[in-house]
Amino acid sequence: MAGVSSRTSTADIQFAADGFRLKGTLHLPAADNPPVVIGCHGLLSDRNSPKQIALAEACTALGLAFFRFDHRGCGESAGRLEAVTSLEGRASDLLHAIRLMDSRPGLGKRIGLFGSSMGGAVCLRVASQRQVAAAVTFAAPVRSLPLKPPGRGPEASPELSRMASVLREEFELAGTLGRLRNILVIHGEADDLVPLSHAHEIFDHAGEPKRLLVQKGGDHLMGDATHQADFIREASLWLSNGLKHVGHRIDR
Repeated sequence: MAGVSSRTSTADIQFAADGFRLKGTLHLPAADNPPVVIGCHGLLSDRNSPKQIALAEACTALGLAFFRFDHRGCGESAGRLEAVTSLEGRASDLLHAIRLMDSRPGLGKRIGLFGSSMGGAVCLRVASQRQVAAAVTFAAPVRSLPLKPPGRGPEASPELSRMASVLREEFELAGTLGRLRNILVIHGEADDLVPLSHAHEIFDHAGEPKRLLVQKGGDHLMGDATHQADFIREASLWLSNGLKHVGHRIDR
């Protein structure tokens, strides 16, 4: 992209969603009117996820702006996690973030989405409502079932029990996957929290262009350094190509 250099900047931004004060960080490249990627973190995470920060930096190096924010009840945003967390609530947070970026001077009108785990489900939900220029998901669940342990016995890990206590409302996205397009689906082959079958389900139903990247032996947290490097490279390139291609615009 013309005008891109190695100089980048960041700015902390506050905005409102359904009465909640949310906080985010905008990464800006040294480019005029760059397209914007908006990132959604996982269920128990926040905007300072290392892989999201690394993706933001890779995107700005390619001339894209990147906005990562704390969902309601997370990080520096308002709300109590156990009381305010639902797929629809987080989808509303993302929609408000899209409107915020759309109204901010100096940014382009093309928007892409990235979501990890629960954040991936949020992106799937929003991308099925309004077309986005490009999307990337990692370890995204199609439904809440894998996040809800069958009981509180010894087979339920502390992480699963914590997720079950936070995510009180179930969700099902299977009926909306056919509305997706221009999506890169990344998933760990050995993910023991969200089965790999969810990635195949997303890919099988989404429209072209689409790509499925399975990380051999990969886990839900993407703990392998090689997988992390591959993710950053492939995700940033997919977003850059999708956002700079005139044929894919967000439906505003």
